[in-house]
Amino acid sequence: MNTKLTLRLDEHLIASAKEYSAKTGKSVSKIVSDFFVVIRNEKLKKTRSLTPTVQSLKGIIKNSNFSKDNYKSYLENKHL
Repeated sequence: MNTKLTLRLDEHLIASAKEYSAKTGKSVSKIVSDFFVVIRNEKLKKTRSLTPTVQSLKGIIKNSNFSKDNYKSYLENKHL
């Protein structure tokens, strides 16, 4: 069910939104709705739990002596 929502925005922002709407062929309401869906999906991504295997590996490199130079040297030895 769609419900009306009134937003108070800067007039320049409204003009930009209407211009974008005309270029894309989407209504301003659809653009705002799509943006809210993106926000909701980003929030869901952050709250998803990691599998036990991934959780056990999280941060493992942070506490090691691993460096970009070590990795570069490893790749050179492996591929050259």
